[in-house]
Amino acid sequence: MTPELVIFDCDGVLVDSEPVTLSFLRDELALRGLDLTLAEVIDQFIGGTLSGVAQKARGMGANLPEGWVDAFYARLYERLAAKTDLMPGVVPLLDRLDAAGIGYCVASNGRVAKMQVTLGQHPNTWARLQGRIFSVEHVGVPKPAPDLFLYAARSLGVEQAHCVVIEDSQTGARAAKAAGMRCFGYAPEGDGAKLATEGAHVFRSMDDLPDLLGL
Repeated sequence: MTPELVIFDCDGVLVDSEPVTLSFLRDELALRGLDLTLAEVIDQFIGGTLSGVAQKARGMGANLPEGWVDAFYARLYERLAAKTDLMPGVVPLLDRLDAAGIGYCVASNGRVAKMQVTLGQHPNTWARLQGRIFSVEHVGVPKPAPDLFLYAARSLGVEQAHCVVIEDSQTGARAAKAAGMRCFGYAPEGDGAKLATEGAHVFRSMDDLPDLLGL
């Protein structure tokens, strides 16, 4: 069934921000007494909010001071602002959705300010998404709760059964399942097994999505 609304996650789906973010997080946690490999950082923290990262990292032994989340965001934004590319194939995919008259939006556990730093580097894509940018800040409850996806669908006047979600994290795929929405799990690297365990249909390239969406 061709959807009426495609809901994209942001980091790792629309923008290639995760390598910078995760490497910086690994280095920051190591300085604070929690020395993890990059693979361990990905396994432990990908898909969550930074507040949730801080809480979990403290429980694992990291010495994170009060105000660490805001300070980390400020330093991270500087790094991301230097250069954050769109993920390959995003612009042609949005072109196909526009041509088919299918709506789309972004719904992220990240802050709107972060999306402005990353997506905002690409004025045409940023302009396309105006009025269709949803953050955990809008609902106060992060994925894997379904609230953000349900809020995005309601805001755009689309029933949840007619939405599909594009995610790259197990957390996001779980949220889509809880929202009663089909999920396509973007796994350009790796086997996507964690996405599949949450019921996501794993795909490797944005070029594959038009056929999967029935365009």
